[in-house]
Amino acid sequence: MAIFTKQQFENIASSKAGYKDFQVYVNEARQYSRSSYTTSIFLSHAHNDKAIVKQAVTFFRTLGIEVYVDWMDKTMPESPNGETAIRIKTKIQENDKFVLLATNSAVISKWCNWEVGIGDTYKHLKNKLAILPLADNSGHWEGNEYLQIYPSIQEIVTQLGKNYFLKYPNGNIERLNSWLNK
Repeated sequence: MAIFTKQQFENIASSKAGYKDFQVYVNEARQYSRSSYTTSIFLSHAHNDKAIVKQAVTFFRTLGIEVYVDWMDKTMPESPNGETAIRIKTKIQENDKFVLLATNSAVISKWCNWEVGIGDTYKHLKNKLAILPLADNSGHWEGNEYLQIYPSIQEIVTQLGKNYFLKYPNGNIERLNSWLNK
């Protein structure tokens, strides 16, 4: 098992939906609706990772999971402020799961670190928090020591194809679909 590089993750997302159908999964009209999905994720991310966020949305939606992204929500303020923090905290609580799109940019983002703290408070002990670490294309990933306490989404490639798992800090693994649908 290993973490994805950005390129590997892009390939996975594009193979799941195909670039033609990409806009079916990602709507930048700043609208958010959970109506057709049973499970939802709050996706914490660095705002300069917009292309990767779109890929993550595609990845999770093709698994039947709704993804909340703050910049896709028309009720969010255009510029971050105190109201943004209140609304983000509420959205973290309202969504079923919390996933940090843990790129090198996200690891150093003050907003992402704050969101992980909120997610930890409301989701970690309920096994509803995970990280999706994405290394740069050379395989380098900064990480942070404290992220080691959370399960990470990883891939195993077998003769039967690619399978996605949550790898827990104790070494246990669980199928990603099972975790998402708990």
